[in-house]
Amino acid sequence: MKTFIKKTGIVLFVFTLVMSFTNCKAVQNANNKQKGAVIGATSGAIIGAIIGNNVGKGGNGELGAVIGGVVGGTAGVLIGNKMDKQAQKIEEEIPGAQVERVENGIVVTFDEGSGVYFATNKYNINSNSQTTLNKLIGVFKEFPDTNILVVGHTDSVGDADYNMTLSKNRAYAVTNYLTSSGVSSGRLTTNWFGETQPMHDNSTAEGRAKNRRVNVVILPNDKMIEDAKQQAGG
Repeated sequence: MKTFIKKTGIVLFVFTLVMSFTNCKAVQNANNKQKGAVIGATSGAIIGAIIGNNVGKGGNGELGAVIGGVVGGTAGVLIGNKMDKQAQKIEEEIPGAQVERVENGIVVTFDEGSGVYFATNKYNINSNSQTTLNKLIGVFKEFPDTNILVVGHTDSVGDADYNMTLSKNRAYAVTNYLTSSGVSSGRLTTNWFGETQPMHDNSTAEGRAKNRRVNVVILPNDKMIEDAKQQAGG
């Protein structure tokens, strides 16, 4: 599922996945469960969804260490089933959200129609954004055996150092809102890349709008993985 954003006088706050999938609901992408049985132990698809083809060109922290490897075999199928249920729940709770299942994870994309955005050069979360995030938080609480990765990006307009700080502030605005609303800080990892990881052409208004994004990735935690391995072994 691809999703994009547009500029309407505000800097949109976007959780973005850009992958070469056809339009579909997450629950129709059930082949991810079967894929878990054979895929190799890499997290390249998720990393690619977050930072495009610019691995190693900037950023803060090791995303690969956070995301970890893909769990295969029967345990991978069990994890995929649980993640499919979470993805479906997000689609039900937030109809405007775009939801993608990638490997063992979920990437959620909001556009302005989903009510999540920032004003130009701002990083505070407004009331409309709070309403949408509250629905996402409800899902996080319903499915506690997951970790959450928040990654901030900007377009190339303005000073690079300023953009790095802006992407950091927007990512942490999300993280802090989640923790203040009862999501355990132990589940959350925050990362930011400023303008260093464009996934679209910054020479066009449309491309810049798509590069202004914050990715939220939902991943199975150690408990979910160990439970799945024990069930598979049984």
